[in-house]
Amino acid sequence: MSRASFFLALCLLAGCASPAPQFLGASRHEVRLDGIDFVVFLKGDRAEVVRMGYLRRAERGRVPPLLIRAAEQVSGCQVTGSAGGLYRSPSLPGDTGEARFQLDC
Repeated sequence: MSRASFFLALCLLAGCASPAPQFLGASRHEVRLDGIDFVVFLKGDRAEVVRMGYLRRAERGRVPPLLIRAAEQVSGCQVTGSAGGLYRSPSLPGDTGEARFQLDC
């Protein structure tokens, strides 16, 4: 594989959202809220939400409530908090790129 084709493949993969291993087999949904694209993976009573695209630091403050809204809108359920146990997010608190939630349906 040439360097150019490798770079092209890498760029194409970078634009894709994949679920965490715990969410393999989850249903995948895309939603746009307030001009920001999210991918939501639903599995049972849990959701993983991934924000797509780049945001400057100043723009990220509005994202945490949108992560919750995306999970609720796609699932039709209420977010009751962060997912725990095996489904706990490895992200640092305040991460605006990915979040995992417990749902109450």
